[in-house]
Amino acid sequence: MAIEIERKYEVKLHLWEKVRPQECLHIRQAYLSSDNATTVRIRTSNRNAYITIKGKTIHLSRPEFEYPIPYDDALQLMQLSTLSIVEKNRYEYMYKGKKWEVDEFLGSNKGLIVAEIELEQEGELFSIPEFIGEEQTADPRFRNSNLAKTPYETWQNRS
Repeated sequence: MAIEIERKYEVKLHLWEKVRPQECLHIRQAYLSSDNATTVRIRTSNRNAYITIKGKTIHLSRPEFEYPIPYDDALQLMQLSTLSIVEKNRYEYMYKGKKWEVDEFLGSNKGLIVAEIELEQEGELFSIPEFIGEEQTADPRFRNSNLAKTPYETWQNRS
């Protein structure tokens, strides 16, 4: 079984702008199902497409299964979603041997920038780049599946 161990952080925009890489990947995702136990996501990036099934998060870990699917199938599956499409530009930033993924959200989530790091184990130590702000791993608002339900632009208290 594949396990995802991930931590999420807000990004300090003024510091991120100084180190932001030129290249990014444009991502669109739709959620076919999302509750506390299971999430089913369809994602496209460039001409690639994936279906991802994620289980319930316990501490920082959750089961994750991701499979490539035909791009045209992904577009049709995305139309089945009753939630908003989550759209973002993803940047990869290497820092002291670890890859950080920084997502700059678009559309109804514009203005939200979140950095994620995937770990090998929950207690793993890692260095934090200067542009990383407050940790938001435990805040469910920052989950992409929840951004499809309650976009950033609707948050009353944005921090």
